[in-house]
Amino acid sequence: MTKREWLIERVLFACALTAVSALALITGFIFREGVPELFRTGPLGFVLGTVWSPSRTTFGILPMIAGSVVVTVGALVIGVPIAVACAVFLSEMAPGRMGVFLKALVELLAAIPSVVYGFIGLTTLVPAIRQATGTPGFSALAAAIVLAIMIIPTIASVSFESLRAVPVAYRDSMAALGSTRWQSIRMVLLPAASSGIIAGIILGIGRSLGETMAVLMVAGNAPAMPGSVLSPVRTLTSNIALEMGYAAGRHRDALFATAVVLFVMIACLNLLTRMVISRGAAYGGKKGSEG
Repeated sequence: MTKREWLIERVLFACALTAVSALALITGFIFREGVPELFRTGPLGFVLGTVWSPSRTTFGILPMIAGSVVVTVGALVIGVPIAVACAVFLSEMAPGRMGVFLKALVELLAAIPSVVYGFIGLTTLVPAIRQATGTPGFSALAAAIVLAIMIIPTIASVSFESLRAVPVAYRDSMAALGSTRWQSIRMVLLPAASSGIIAGIILGIGRSLGETMAVLMVAGNAPAMPGSVLSPVRTLTSNIALEMGYAAGRHRDALFATAVVLFVMIACLNLLTRMVISRGAAYGGKKGSEG
C-alpha cells in the first residue's frame, strides 16, 4: 500500500465514522430525553393510552399510532398497485426512449418537496373531499392520497430495478415455451422479483410513517381515535411537529418519548427490509447455481 492509498483509506474511514457517530449521537440524545418519561408513565400506559392531554400531564399515544397506521395502510392500498404496475410497464413494455423518459418523470416525483404536496392537497384535495362527502375534508383519506403519490417513486424505482435484475434467460425460456409477454410477467418475472418489490413496499411504509409536513397540512390533526377514513387524524410525526415549539417539562419529555416509539418502529422496518433483501439475494443465488 502506498502512502497516498493509506491516506485515502484513512479519510474514507473518517467519513464513515462521522456518519455512524452522527447516528449514535442522535439515537443517544432521543433515548436520553424520552426514555425517562416513557417509564414514568409506563411503557404500556404510554403506548396504549388513548388520552393525550398535556395540561393534565396525561400522555397516551395510541390515537397517534392508530392515525399513523390508518394513513399508511391507506397510502399502500392506493399507491402500491400503481407503483408496481408502473414498474412493470417501464421495465417490460415501454419502448426504449419512452421508458427512459417516463422513468425520469416518475423519479422526479421524489424530488418535489413534501410541503408542495401538502399545499396541493390543502388547496385541491381537501375541498374536493369536503364537497363530495359533506365533511370538513381534513381526514385520513386526504393524507393517504397525498402519501400514496409520495411513495410511488420509491416503490416503483425499487420494483423496476428488481424486475431488470431478473436474468434474461428466464424471459427467453418463457418465450421458447410459447408464452405471451403477460404470461411471462405474471408467472415468472413478478415471482422472481417479489423480494425486491416487497423491500420497496417496506421502504414506502417507512416513508409514510416518517412523513410530517404534507400529512400535517391535510390530516386535521385531531388527537383522537379515527372512526373512519373521513375522520381527522394526527400521526406520530405531526404530534411532535405541532407541539414541540411550546412544550416544556414533562410535555417536552413526552414528545421525545413519542420520538423513541417512532424510532423503534422505523428501525424495525429497516431491519425487516434488510432481512427481505438478504433472503431474496440468497434465493437468487440458489436459483442461479441451480441454473
